[in-house]
Amino acid sequence: MAKAPRIQYEPASSSRSVEMSTKDGRGETRVTIRKYSDILEARQKGRELAGELGFSSTDCTLIATAISELARNIVLYAGQGEIRLGTSSQMGNIGVVIRASDKGPGIHNIRCAMQDGFSTSRGLGLGLPGVKRIMDEFEISSRVGMGTTVTAKIWKPR
Repeated sequence: MAKAPRIQYEPASSSRSVEMSTKDGRGETRVTIRKYSDILEARQKGRELAGELGFSSTDCTLIATAISELARNIVLYAGQGEIRLGTSSQMGNIGVVIRASDKGPGIHNIRCAMQDGFSTSRGLGLGLPGVKRIMDEFEISSRVGMGTTVTAKIWKPR
């Protein structure tokens, strides 16, 4: 059986790797996502991290919304996965990095999934496109039958 092709869509940056760090010393906060109540924990951790970094309450809400959408997709489509939260700094700017990953069925057509209104679950189809609009940087990779990883970054306004 041939390997499923690796699909990438809109890389966040050229060759820069994302540096992640939080106060726990391990570099990131990880939240296992298995059920809808885990989404609340991930939202809260993201809101706390953004608040500690000095993001406005409006931006904290947007970050929590992005986390909700990504975590909901994990529960709905993959059954389980992980949200990792960290920080990134670049040229004096500080940002929140959200990485959502799962080992679910993957996304068959990322271009369709990124269109407003597209949904395979009869939803509104605003999840991934909405996250992309909220965040400053957005990258998605998926392998059919292997899973999906979304990395999104938002920078604190100066």
